Amino acid sequence: MARSALYMAALVGVRHEPRLRELYQRLRARGKAAKVALVACMRKLLVILNARMRDALRENHAMA
Repeated sequence: MARSALYMAALVGVRHEPRLRELYQRLRARGKAAKVALVACMRKLLVILNARMRDALRENHAMA
């Protein structure tokens, strides 16, 4: 379930998020298969989301 959600989010991200689009295009230009490049974008998306959660938790903790 989480993998399918990440897959769909990565598809949208590759079209609309500049960081993910650039990563995807760079990997495809180096000859990586489309699925492989998309899975790399899924991982990158997870890293971005985890960093946002970390920052939000720090911000909330600092306000308390």
